[in-house]
Amino acid sequence: MQTEKIINPPSGYLTLVVFLIMLIGSIYLFAIKQFGWASAILIVDLFLVLPGLIIVNPNESKVLILFGKYVGTVKADGFFWVNPLASKKKLSLRARNLNGQQLKVNDKMGNPIEIAAVIVWQVKETAKASFTVEDYLQYVNIQSEAAVRHLANSFAYDDFEDENAQITLKDGADKVNSLLEQELNDRLSRAGIEVIEARISHLAYAQEIASAMLQRQQATAVIAARKLIVEGAVGMVEMALDRLSEKDIVTLDEERKAAMVSNLLVVLCGDRNAQPVVNAGTLYN
Repeated sequence: MQTEKIINPPSGYLTLVVFLIMLIGSIYLFAIKQFGWASAILIVDLFLVLPGLIIVNPNESKVLILFGKYVGTVKADGFFWVNPLASKKKLSLRARNLNGQQLKVNDKMGNPIEIAAVIVWQVKETAKASFTVEDYLQYVNIQSEAAVRHLANSFAYDDFEDENAQITLKDGADKVNSLLEQELNDRLSRAGIEVIEARISHLAYAQEIASAMLQRQQATAVIAARKLIVEGAVGMVEMALDRLSEKDIVTLDEERKAAMVSNLLVVLCGDRNAQPVVNAGTLYN
């Protein structure tokens, strides 16, 4: 695996001055009809001095290759002169966004889901990005998709079917994002790529089961609400019986207490307002 080598070439301003001097000298020699010397100086000036001048912009780099051999990488921004025979490959070091497409995969429980991720990455080692993989841009796209698929297969969408799950795709956002970022760094380090941030941008059940899962969630919500209502109603019935007993308002046997509890629970737990019935007789009629 190729190791990155940073080089600091000399400034190009002095070389530019030399280039201009040689150019003026060759023109002067042509003027005085010294064609041999003029041609030689002009050839050296145009083919050995000028091609070595390079400009490196901020957050960019130049990878130098001489006769098939990696020479080094210029990462400092500025105006430089390098070996004119070396080929110069520009490589951006800026952070880039990868907005992954929505993937249809199965979660840990086998349910089809749709998932997508947004990844922020940048080239960290230019030698690996240039020589270790064929096309580092394509490599990032394919490995990112593979990492998202593997993440979706490793965890359940929620804890409906896997109640013992400590991490789910739906509720464990921070942990899931951290695991995705770690796996991407492991996969992309071979190409000299560093993942700055990785986030799940889209997560939903697939269309064929979305309606069924929605009904399931609604049923779960209704059961939870009913449970809360029943707990509150029992507490209110218990409080009513205790207050009646403390105030000695009325004495009820066990049968009448059961009837009263039943009526109160119907009133408190019913979906509709209860219609009162006035008993004009005695308590036992």
